[in-house]
Amino acid sequence: MSFSRSFMFAASALAMLASLPAAAADYTFTFAHVLIENTPNARAAALFKEEVEKNSDGRIEIQIRPAAQLGGDVEIIEQTQMGLVHFAIPPTANLANFNEKMYLFDLPFLMPDDASMKRVLDGEVGAELLQTLDANNLHGINIWGAGFRNMTNNVRPINGPEDLKNIKMRTLQAPTVLSTYRAYGANPTAMAYTEVYNGLQQGVVEGQENPLANIDSMRFYEVQKYMTRTGHTYHTYAAIMNKAAWDSLPEDLQKVIEDAMIVGRDAARVYTAEDEIVILDKIKDHMEIIDLTPEGRQSFIEASQPIYEEFRSKITPELLDKAIAAAKG
Repeated sequence: MSFSRSFMFAASALAMLASLPAAAADYTFTFAHVLIENTPNARAAALFKEEVEKNSDGRIEIQIRPAAQLGGDVEIIEQTQMGLVHFAIPPTANLANFNEKMYLFDLPFLMPDDASMKRVLDGEVGAELLQTLDANNLHGINIWGAGFRNMTNNVRPINGPEDLKNIKMRTLQAPTVLSTYRAYGANPTAMAYTEVYNGLQQGVVEGQENPLANIDSMRFYEVQKYMTRTGHTYHTYAAIMNKAAWDSLPEDLQKVIEDAMIVGRDAARVYTAEDEIVILDKIKDHMEIIDLTPEGRQSFIEASQPIYEEFRSKITPELLDKAIAAAKG
């Protein structure tokens, strides 16, 4: 066979191979979340997908369903329990409705900075809490986050808990958060994340709490006058998987998932820090931004102590004390 004929035959064979459908993955998993696609954790979820598909050599395919396509956080948790969804990153505040020990993460002023946050979430306390999810037909992998929450409202600047008196605050559907705002004298109302903008615009609620990335992506700054940088709670997401789906994987692919979740978690933290600098500069033209004084922060901490006592038995005293010690370093 001449060189030219050999070349043509090889080229034809390659073309035929290219036209064949790609080999199906051994596992196809759905990853659902409520976040808009340009937010730090949504971008980190996309990175997780890339890492898994690359490092599993195509044996796992991840199909992401963002922006509440499959429902709100509670619905996504339920679907993950049933195996209709395989991966999710719901706020731990919502997950606490299924597992009371998760109340820990939403105790106000438990983790005051990044260092204390990492000691609690990435250490023994976080691992112990994730293990308890097995009882909920969920496998806890690690804990993501979207930064520290801040308070916004349309009534008055918030310099201490007394300024929240009678303000209608939207919160997550989470007992810890509802109790916190009641302790501060506000009127908390649980509302789905996707409904908050309209709720604020129409005056159904007058304020809300969220990290900067969410305040920006949902444009809450358009319908709020004041933001106080309270940083009272780190907005934690539990990276979870349907337990049966996890158990179906061989050990090498379980490690691929675990490693990719660490990449996603760490990337989300970097993306969040980078974005917050830009966001803060952007929203200062739309809202008055207030920084707590040391005295104002201390008054919030003191007003928060009853919440710790209310939820101590549900979290368990041992775990709560261990988390407080880890946060202090």
